[in-house]
Amino acid sequence: MILSKSKYTKGVICKKALWLSCYKDELKEEIANDTILLNGKKVGELARGLFGDYELINFDSDHLKMVNDTCKAMNNMANIICEASFIFNKCFCSVDILKNDIDGVEIYEVKASTKINKIYYKDIAYQTWILKKIGINVKKSYIVYVNNKYIKEGSIDLNKYFVIEDVTDKIDLDVVNDKVKELIKVINSDEEPSINLSIDCYKPYNELCPFFNYCTKNLPKPNVFNIGWGTHFSKKIDLYYNNVISYEDILRSSSGSKKVINQVKFELNKLAPKIDRDKIEEFMKEIKYPLYFLDFESLNEAIPSIDGTKPYQQICFQYSLHYYLEDGKTLYHKEYLSDEYYGNPMYGLCKSLCEDIPKDACVLVYNESFEKNRLKEMANMYEEFSDHLLNIRDNIVDLSVIFKNQYYYKKEMAGSYSIKVVLPALFPDDETLDYHKLEQVHKGDEASEAFLSLKNLSKEEEMKLRENMLKYCKLDTYAMVKIYDKLKEVIENR
Repeated sequence: MILSKSKYTKGVICKKALWLSCYKDELKEEIANDTILLNGKKVGELARGLFGDYELINFDSDHLKMVNDTCKAMNNMANIICEASFIFNKCFCSVDILKNDIDGVEIYEVKASTKINKIYYKDIAYQTWILKKIGINVKKSYIVYVNNKYIKEGSIDLNKYFVIEDVTDKIDLDVVNDKVKELIKVINSDEEPSINLSIDCYKPYNELCPFFNYCTKNLPKPNVFNIGWGTHFSKKIDLYYNNVISYEDILRSSSGSKKVINQVKFELNKLAPKIDRDKIEEFMKEIKYPLYFLDFESLNEAIPSIDGTKPYQQICFQYSLHYYLEDGKTLYHKEYLSDEYYGNPMYGLCKSLCEDIPKDACVLVYNESFEKNRLKEMANMYEEFSDHLLNIRDNIVDLSVIFKNQYYYKKEMAGSYSIKVVLPALFPDDETLDYHKLEQVHKGDEASEAFLSLKNLSKEEEMKLRENMLKYCKLDTYAMVKIYDKLKEVIENR
């Protein structure tokens, strides 16, 4: 079995995850969405032009063909080779960018992130080790990543968009040599490594390992890893190693915040919903009419396509707006979905939003930081809308605080105040509020992917997808309306 550079880095993090990926890969749960993968692909392709013309080694499932193609390119003195491929004793790597000089080579590992993760050093070290083992003089090793302070003006300036960091001095080939021997044994073994849970189940990517559910299958359900309220994974691991594993253990040890203890009590016992009517009434006093319920959909491009924007800046392309002009009166709805697939969707969105929401109106959102940040960014971009957009921002009220602070809590919320959790907890039998019954678009990242795909569809496919995008965003604001009406009912019936 071949040890690729992705398998090597996986094994450096966890030998069990490496073995499972080789022999029980069907057990993993995919984490990365299509947008993340697409961003990585686009950044990698863009970086190929950093040093001018290049020769590309095309991917082939036959690694030896890629290696032979690389040998030919190097023998022909191609100066810049992308995806140059090498193999040594069943250890294989493809180098994102290789500068081929008479006296040796420089290798560049390209990442779509905006900073260096420590695992990247392991990645580039493995590549350096392979090349040196087959007798190639590696003069320098670099990591290339995205400059998040870069602001696009005209064509992408590769030298400003990318940061190139020399990491040659951070490479220890003896460490790689020992680790390779260890990992080769792992992938050639019939036995699954016995490795306990650790912080490595979450680090270095700040997301759970795709095999985490498999590795925790024998723990009691629910367990310490199911607690919510922003409890960091490192805290959960600490509790686990102190034998605080089941919810009963958490109660006995009084581990966790007050919110966590409440979550555990609610899930272990048949407790009536916790409703703090005084706090809810205090919150409702902030509300005035006309009342607008606002939700944005956005995308974040690794490579900005709009002048004046940065890598990974959130670009709003859609909103939904339900509103009441008077208390208890007719509910209205407006919406916007840009058709600027190649240009800037934000200008038209800002213009429409300022027409749809009057100044000084009360604007209800769910988790205010997102909408407030987007409004501020767009106000800074468009002077003609700035005053109005900032006025909308200044009149925002955050509906999520009721659930974030457990002023209203039910066990079905399971430690979360996400609207996707709160909604079915409050309205378990209302099928009109079920996101799963929507077509094509069910969550935010799917909306982003949908918008990016619209320009490539036939007219009929485009119209159908746009309709389903509108339905999804409309449900987001209608959900807020239903939750708000529920809170009004709580106060009126006290």
